[in-house]
Amino acid sequence: MTIILRLDRVMADRKISLNELASRVGISNVNLSNIKTGKIHAIRFTTLDAICRELGCQPGDILEYSDDPGEEE
Repeated sequence: MTIILRLDRVMADRKISLNELASRVGISNVNLSNIKTGKIHAIRFTTLDAICRELGCQPGDILEYSDDPGEEE
């Protein structure tokens, strides 16, 4: 089981920088960068809610499930 984070793609589609999104969401650049690069094991629903609100997207736009562990980027 693998959860793949697609935050980088959504941010690119919306043309928003890491610094701008971190400021809008109210988290540090380092924490948002860790989310963006998939270096996390969990995410708070309040953080996910804030990211989705600022990007105008659904959680499924950011999170993707794959049962193929080799698919992770």
